[in-house]
Amino acid sequence: MRGHIVKRQGKKRDDRGKLRSLYYIVYPFGGKQKWEKGPPPQDERFATRTDAQNLLAKRITEIVGGEFVEPKKITFEEFIGIWMKTYAEGEGEIRPSTLTQYRGFFKNHLGPTFGPKQLTAITVKDVQDYKARKLNELKEKKGADGEVELVRRNSPQSVKHHLRLLRQVLRHAIDWGYLRANPAEKVKNPTIPKRETDALSPEEFQAFYSKLPEEWQLFFLVTVSGGLRMGEALPMRWANLNWRSGQYHVKETWLRSRGGEPHSFGPPKAPASAAPIDLVPEAIEALRSHRTRQKAQKLEAGQDYNDQDLIFATDLGAPLDDSHVKQRSFFPTLEAAGLRRIRFHDLRHTCASILIDAGESPKYIQKQMRHASIEMTFNTYGHLFPDSNREAATRFGRVLFGTKAVAVGE
Repeated sequence: MRGHIVKRQGKKRDDRGKLRSLYYIVYPFGGKQKWEKGPPPQDERFATRTDAQNLLAKRITEIVGGEFVEPKKITFEEFIGIWMKTYAEGEGEIRPSTLTQYRGFFKNHLGPTFGPKQLTAITVKDVQDYKARKLNELKEKKGADGEVELVRRNSPQSVKHHLRLLRQVLRHAIDWGYLRANPAEKVKNPTIPKRETDALSPEEFQAFYSKLPEEWQLFFLVTVSGGLRMGEALPMRWANLNWRSGQYHVKETWLRSRGGEPHSFGPPKAPASAAPIDLVPEAIEALRSHRTRQKAQKLEAGQDYNDQDLIFATDLGAPLDDSHVKQRSFFPTLEAAGLRRIRFHDLRHTCASILIDAGESPKYIQKQMRHASIEMTFNTYGHLFPDSNREAATRFGRVLFGTKAVAVGE
C-alpha cells in the first residue's frame, strides 16, 4: 500500500512575505482516496514535507495494522450535546452542582470559542490562543472609593478549570472515534499564584471566641478543633457523632446552589475527606448541652420543625446557609475582636497550626486534616513544622559515639 504527498500554495505569508506551502497526504482507504492536511510541528510553524512524510508513514502503518480510525465529522457544539447526554448526565457519576458548572463553562466560555468548529479542526494553537485570551480579558470593577478600575475577568484557576474540562471532553472524543489526537493535552495549565496559608494563633482564637455570641460559640469550637471546612460543618448530623470515642465521622458535604438549583448535601468530593476526626473534650461536653436545648426547640416548634438530624440548624431544623454564617457571624466577630479579615477556610489552617505548635506528629495531623497522603500535609504545612535538623543530628551523634558527644556550638 502506497500513498503520496501533494504540495499546495497557502494563503498565509512567511517573514519574507512569500506565500507559505501547504502539504497534504493522500492514501487509499475503503476504496477511496483520503486527503489529510499535514500537521504543523510542535513549535506551531507551518508543516514541512518531512512532517507530511512522517504522518503518511503513520497512516499507512495504522491501515495495514488494522488500527486506522477515520474521525467522524462533527462540530464541537454537536459533540458537547452527545457528551453531556451520554457521559456527564447519562452515567450519573457527576454531582448536580458540577454539571451546572460544566454547563456554564460551555455556554459562556468554551462554546462561543470552539462551538462552530469541526472537532478535527481544533488545533493546539487554537487552545493556546483561548488560554491567552481568557487570562487577559479585563472587566470594570468599582472600588470602595467609587473609582472604576480594570481587573482580570477570569482568574488563572478558572482558566485551568476550563482547560481541564476541554481535555476531558476531547479524550472522550478520541475514545469514541471522533478524534485522533487531543490538542488540549499540549497546552499547559496557567500558573496558579500560591496563596500563603493564614491562621489564628491560640491567643487570637481566644479573642475571637470571646466576642462570639453564645449561640455561635459551639459551631466555631467544633469547626476549629475538628479542622472542618465550611461544607463539612453545615451538614453535621447527630448520627455521625460517636460520644464514646469523642469523634465525628465526616460523611457529607454541603453543595452550594448553582444555576438556580437549591443547595444540597452530597458525599465529599475527595474519598480521603470521608473519615473520623477528633473533637476536643470541651466541644463534646458543649454538644451534650446543645442537644438538650435542640430537643426543647423541637417540642416547642412541633410539626413545624423539619427534623433532618442536623447538629447545627435553624430554629425550625433547616440547614444553615454559608453566606449567613460568614456575613452575620464570622466577619463581624473578627472585626469586634480587632483581628485581620481572614477566610473561613483559614480556620482549618488554624487547627493544623495549633496541632503543630502542640508537637503532634505529622502522621496524626494528616489523619485529623484528612489528607490523602503525608506529602499533602507537608506541602501545605511544611513551613510551619520546626526545623529540628540540628537536634536530630545531635541525637544521632550521641547514639553513634556515646553520651559524651555534644552539639556543634555547645
